[in-house]
Amino acid sequence: VQLQAFGGGLVQAGGSLRLSCAASGRSFSGYRMGWFRQAPGKERVFLASISWSGGSTYYADSVKGRFTISRDNAKNTVYLQMNSLKPEDTGVYYCAAVRGWAVRANDYDYWGQGTQVTVSS
Repeated sequence: VQLQAFGGGLVQAGGSLRLSCAASGRSFSGYRMGWFRQAPGKERVFLASISWSGGSTYYADSVKGRFTISRDNAKNTVYLQMNSLKPEDTGVYYCAAVRGWAVRANDYDYWGQGTQVTVSS
C-alpha cells in the first residue's frame, strides 16, 4: 500500500483544514487507517484512527471533539477534518495503515510522506 497525504497548509488559530490520504498499490481492503502528528523535535503522536468499514473510530483526547476522521473506500481515501485548530496542532501530519487495531506508530505497517500543517496564533 502506498499512501500520500496532502491538504496541509498555513491557517490561523480557530480555523479549519481538511487533510486527505490517498492509497494506491495493494488492496486497501481490511486496513485500519490512522493519522499521526509530529512536531519539531518531538515524537510522532497518534491522533485518530478508523476501521475498514468506517464504523469504528478512535481519537486521542487532545483532538476529540475537534477532529473527525472519515474514509471513502470507493476512492481509497481517508480524511481528517480539523476544526478549531490551535498553535499546538502545528506539525507534520502523517497517514498510516495497519491490520487490526493500534495507536502506537511502531505498530503501523505503511506510512505516507506527511503534509505540513502550521497554525498561527
